[in-house]
Amino acid sequence: MKRRQPIDQETYYSGIRMVPYDLVKELAIALGLVLVLVLAASALLSSPDQTPETIQSWSQNDPVDFVTTATGELAGTTITAQYGAPYNSGTASVQGFGFFSPQSWAGVREPVDAAQDFVLKPLSAAAGADPNLKTALSDYTSADPNQQKAWLEAFAKALKDAKVASDGTLTMASGEFGPLPQMMASLLVLGRAGGLDGYLVSNGHFYQTDYTLPLLFMGDGGYLPGLGENQHLLGSQWGMMNETGSYPGQTWLWLYTFWYQIPPFTGNANADLMVVITMTVLSLALLLVPFIPGLRDIPRWIPVYRLIWRSHYAGETPQPTAADGPSEGRPGGP
Repeated sequence: MKRRQPIDQETYYSGIRMVPYDLVKELAIALGLVLVLVLAASALLSSPDQTPETIQSWSQNDPVDFVTTATGELAGTTITAQYGAPYNSGTASVQGFGFFSPQSWAGVREPVDAAQDFVLKPLSAAAGADPNLKTALSDYTSADPNQQKAWLEAFAKALKDAKVASDGTLTMASGEFGPLPQMMASLLVLGRAGGLDGYLVSNGHFYQTDYTLPLLFMGDGGYLPGLGENQHLLGSQWGMMNETGSYPGQTWLWLYTFWYQIPPFTGNANADLMVVITMTVLSLALLLVPFIPGLRDIPRWIPVYRLIWRSHYAGETPQPTAADGPSEGRPGGP
């Protein structure tokens, strides 16, 4: 058998039209343009440097909302107290369709007891240096649940007309509140001093970076959501795509946040799960494009690639096909 002779590069590429191309030059120009654009965008659309909101700023700026939220945590009426997985055994925020509820399948992975974690435990830690607070906590925890409920309902009702004194304390009408005034006054002092921020992130580890509890506590009130609305950060305001104020943020999330703005997603109790399912299906469809008949043929039916590479195809001589019939210069031609 005769061995095939190797073909040199010039022979191999003979007949193929080529153009000079300097990859390094193109890369340098592209990087230079990108650098100019980045610097210009940084100057015009830089991320705003907003002061972080904390429990301390919350309790100082809106003490009525702070105490009202803490009372709701004790009463078990807040979002976190009734949330469900992954925080507790509630069901108010659990999403699913019948048996299909991945949130429930995962179970309680980060246990949160709203009354204990946000109110009773911090007050117990502070009670060591405050005999009056220690007595108030003892009176509350030893009281009958029905008595606790009566105190909480009466106190929550009176808070609706509470006023903020010049020293930051609350003044409100008297009533049958039991030990709650002493407890909430101490919690407000703890919050205004910044002690509650430190207590809620303390986890016994070297790095204190878990802000789950402070965020849940603040999210149960009206102060943080109100700030979010003012800064255009709510879900109904395309919040995931925004920085604070009018600054653009994570614009690549538009496809995800888009669904929350249209029916049947908008206002639906299962919106998060529905969006996740929708995006999963769309992502799988994108991955499987090469295997889906019809869909994979669209590039051949709509040859956009020829428009992109039009300079290349401009010099190409169309090849005759069998449907064109015999042509001059070929076997079978006239």
